[in-house]
Amino acid sequence: MKCVVAYLIAMLIPLSSSWAQQRGSTRIAGQIVQWTLTPEGDTLYLYELPDVSVTSPRHFDTYQDYLRYLRYKRYALKVYPYGQEAIRIFREVEYATQHLPRRKQRRYIKHLQRELEEKFEDKLKGLTKTQGYILVKMIERELDMPMYQLIKNLRGTISATYWNTFGKFWGYHLKEGYRPGEDSILDAVLQDLELERK
Repeated sequence: MKCVVAYLIAMLIPLSSSWAQQRGSTRIAGQIVQWTLTPEGDTLYLYELPDVSVTSPRHFDTYQDYLRYLRYKRYALKVYPYGQEAIRIFREVEYATQHLPRRKQRRYIKHLQRELEEKFEDKLKGLTKTQGYILVKMIERELDMPMYQLIKNLRGTISATYWNTFGKFWGYHLKEGYRPGEDSILDAVLQDLELERK
């Protein structure tokens, strides 16, 4: 019996050392990836794949709804960079002005507003009414705050009231904010966009 055990150990030692020699790492697309050889001579790469979100296909009541979905999605992709930039700037301003006195906050925000007008005014003036609507809803959804409240926090009540009144001429109700379920097609587009950008 001792002979059989010794024989098995003698057989496993070279096998384990050969497996140790048949592993390694290499660089693929700038990332170090581990690999191992199978007994059949195949190379297996041990690679961590990114998370994937799977959603059910969208169903629409009418063909017009489907076309509206496609149009909203195209518009959302166009205004997405502006929305991301607006959200980033808002969070930076919120952090930067957190401990400043009210007067310095106003000065800082006014200075920032002038810079942003120079940078974005022409681009944003070229947006259609629907693109502007999607941009506003995108920002409201991300910040979980109505646009009226956002303007009021940054520029004051008078400015917020002015923009709310002005927005009503174009069909915007800045005090309402983003309400899930109010526009199911817009909800679907924003959800798809969120999944695509992760």
